[in-house]
Amino acid sequence: MSRLAVVLFNLGAPDAPAAIEPFLFNLFNDPAILRLPQPLRWTLARLIARRRTPVAREIYGHLGGGSPLLANTAAQAAALEKALAPKDGTARVFIAMRYWHPLSQAAAREVAAFEPDEIVLLPLYPQYSTTTTASSLAAWRRAAADAGLAAPTRAVCCYAPEEGFIAALADLARLGLAEAERQGCGARPRIIFTAHGLPLRIAKGGDPYVGQVEDTCRALASRLGLAAGAWELGFQSRVGPLQWVGPGTDELIVDAAAKGEPILLVPVAFVSEHSETLVELDITYRELATARGARVYVRVPTVGTHPDFIAGLARSVGLARASRRPVLAIGSSCGALASRCPCRIPSEETVSQ
Repeated sequence: MSRLAVVLFNLGAPDAPAAIEPFLFNLFNDPAILRLPQPLRWTLARLIARRRTPVAREIYGHLGGGSPLLANTAAQAAALEKALAPKDGTARVFIAMRYWHPLSQAAAREVAAFEPDEIVLLPLYPQYSTTTTASSLAAWRRAAADAGLAAPTRAVCCYAPEEGFIAALADLARLGLAEAERQGCGARPRIIFTAHGLPLRIAKGGDPYVGQVEDTCRALASRLGLAAGAWELGFQSRVGPLQWVGPGTDELIVDAAAKGEPILLVPVAFVSEHSETLVELDITYRELATARGARVYVRVPTVGTHPDFIAGLARSVGLARASRRPVLAIGSSCGALASRCPCRIPSEETVSQ
């Protein structure tokens, strides 16, 4: 009877007002985020966290003081565990957050107590980035070593155009499109796919995230039957003085509102509800759209525990388990990025959808 441990990676989020500043410190003290040597990074992370805490408290105040991300991730873990349900063994799904509890160290100890025969690492970041997946993998390696985990481990690096993910997105987007057209009295809405931003210097340094987000958008547009030019991609959650990839989602919203177009927002890089969907999209950007004259503003939900998405995650786990080579590259990003592809990270067995 084999024992499989699946570890879901996510960023984590503060669960109470007191957690906001330490969460922000953990975020900015990550070398994948603030690329400075110590002790400079520690000092600057502390300063940034203190300065951003009042703003963050206001954001999380809309959510009762804390984020629902952990609860939503736990629901996804439970759904995936049920979907895996091996006939010849046991499968358990664990959660490893990067910047707030449960952190990788606690997750690794739980996995070690489970005594698995094999481990699959599964990020809840559909598109690979050095700032998310790579950072979580690095944290896991350290935690697994400290916990004495020696079971064979494989990692799913990305699933930007994975069939189940795209099917779930398309199902939800169709409902949103119908609602936007209803509110707009039949007028075709401006369809804006939105994803978390990335500093331009990181993107130019070879990070594949933007290209993989575009892969998701093209696959989704194809599934929806959208012609070229019938949709746009915007990036949100940009902070600080750095130059970020664009265009900004807010810029596209302002343009659509100025033209009197109904607005449909489709998150393509977030798989669960949290502050960047429930506050930034649902409150801040909605207020922006209304202030600029938009009469229709519809936001499509994230995939959450949509059955197609969970089935896609289960397939990804199966592919990872079946892989007996360091690289199983399926997807345009992997082929196009060649040596920069995350699937080619040495010493890490990865599977890319």
